[in-house]
Amino acid sequence: MTIHVIIPARYDSSRLPGKVLLDIAGQPMIQRVYEQAKKSKADSVIIATDDDRIVAAAKSFKAQVCLTASMHRSGTERISEAIEKLGLDENDIVVNVQGDEPLLPPELIDQVAAHLKNDKSLKMSTLCEPISELKEIFDPNIVKVVRDAKGYAIYFSRASIPWYRDGFNQIEKQLPADFSYYRHIGLYAYRAGFIKQYVNWFVSPLEQIESLEQLRVLWHGERIYVDIAQKPHGLGIDTPQDLERVRRMF
Repeated sequence: MTIHVIIPARYDSSRLPGKVLLDIAGQPMIQRVYEQAKKSKADSVIIATDDDRIVAAAKSFKAQVCLTASMHRSGTERISEAIEKLGLDENDIVVNVQGDEPLLPPELIDQVAAHLKNDKSLKMSTLCEPISELKEIFDPNIVKVVRDAKGYAIYFSRASIPWYRDGFNQIEKQLPADFSYYRHIGLYAYRAGFIKQYVNWFVSPLEQIESLEQLRVLWHGERIYVDIAQKPHGLGIDTPQDLERVRRMF
């Protein structure tokens, strides 16, 4: 069973135009992401893009590139086309690594892929990490996930779920003493054949209202295994402030 990391990369970004090509300590962001992914145990790392500038940058550091169409609405759709072009087997494992995660630990790539490798019935897995700050629980930019007793996702939301009735209804809100809240980490592993199935499903109402594409999977009755990350996932880059923080780290 082969494991592939595919990094969907587009040039356009509303807050940071050309984000994946922005410089981080002498290298474009996409190279930093690629080099982190190469430290994992994956059999291949591929950049999937529709932009010639990203293709040229990737070739400059000798990365494998798959040129895709420009009409894709999500990174998952771009990965689906790459799977077809690369001729991947339906049982191969594909890990979706975002192009703006230059600090992503390679161990997390191995962790999210391991669940599919060890459980042949599993089609999709992802990761989460504990939330300890109240402000993060109420931040709609931080996606929360609730899991069942076996670790499968019950729901993902931008809302504060589950709602702690006794603690959140007070003026001075407080966390429950015997319950952990989790933030979703946007790192996914799938079977290659499942991605092709996913992109043919209609967009679900939950996905539209929350703007969270993983809800399409739950809406259509499939399961997502959610493991607790073995280490912090690092800082993603969404804003100019994030970019400066990462540059200082490097």
